[in-house]
Amino acid sequence: MSRLRVLRTPVFWVEGHPGELDRNAWQIEIAGLCENPKHFTWQELVAMPKTIADARLTSVTRFSVRGKWGGVKVADILKTVGAASSVRYIRFWSYRKIYDTSVPLDVAVKDRMLLAYEFDGDLLEEDYGGPVRVFCPYLWGYKSAKSVVKIELMDRYVSGYWEQRGYTDDAKIEAGVVRDMNENGRVRPIPDGEVIRFLDE
Repeated sequence: MSRLRVLRTPVFWVEGHPGELDRNAWQIEIAGLCENPKHFTWQELVAMPKTIADARLTSVTRFSVRGKWGGVKVADILKTVGAASSVRYIRFWSYRKIYDTSVPLDVAVKDRMLLAYEFDGDLLEEDYGGPVRVFCPYLWGYKSAKSVVKIELMDRYVSGYWEQRGYTDDAKIEAGVVRDMNENGRVRPIPDGEVIRFLDE
């Protein structure tokens, strides 16, 4: 049983659970403003230098889970395809291309912004966005698109699935309370911004 499941992390697929996906045949298309558009295979991704980010995924539905997320820096992907100087936003598409969301370039190139494929050493299962998902600890979780199949490099912003339905475009984490899944869902207060500490510590 995966660590995320052990922690009873909520499973949420607004566009419908994709079912079992073929990890070994997985590809992510990189398109848009770059010199070398390409498709990264699963094998190519896991062969790239791996980054481990010990950080929290925090949902606008008010839960937060911490662990060691493993994957490839989005910044490394951008370097590999030769992102153009005109790129301002990175748009991520989930499996079936129903769900999308865009992140500013200055966030996308941060050190813990990953195309993640593992959590605490376990490969990500489909419930939690496997085989490969965005991991963005800096913003609300709806910017961490699951089961990513396409990444577009863009010079403008396009509102994504939830943003078109009323969620904020900037997705800045706001002060309030969250359920800490690492503490059996204990309700804890947080300040604005990435959840690094709790106010009751």
